[in-house]
Amino acid sequence: MALVKVIEVIASSELSFDDAVKNAVKEVCTTINHVDSVFVKDFKVHLQDGEIKSYGAICKVSFRIDRELQQQA
Repeated sequence: MALVKVIEVIASSELSFDDAVKNAVKEVCTTINHVDSVFVKDFKVHLQDGEIKSYGAICKVSFRIDRELQQQA
C-alpha cells in the first residue's frame, strides 16, 4: 500500500502567478522525492505603493512516502 503525504507550500515570483507555481514545483522537487501532484489552493499578490510587487501561489503538494523509510519509522 502506498502512503501519500500532503504539505502546503507558498512560493512567489515578481513575474506572474504562473512563474510562482513553477517556482513552487522547482523548489519542492529539489528537496522531496516522489512528488505526484501540485494543487494550487490560492493565489495572492503583495503590493507596494498601490502596485503589484510580487505574485504568490499557495500550493498543496502530494508525494509518496518511500517504503523503506516507512518500515524504519
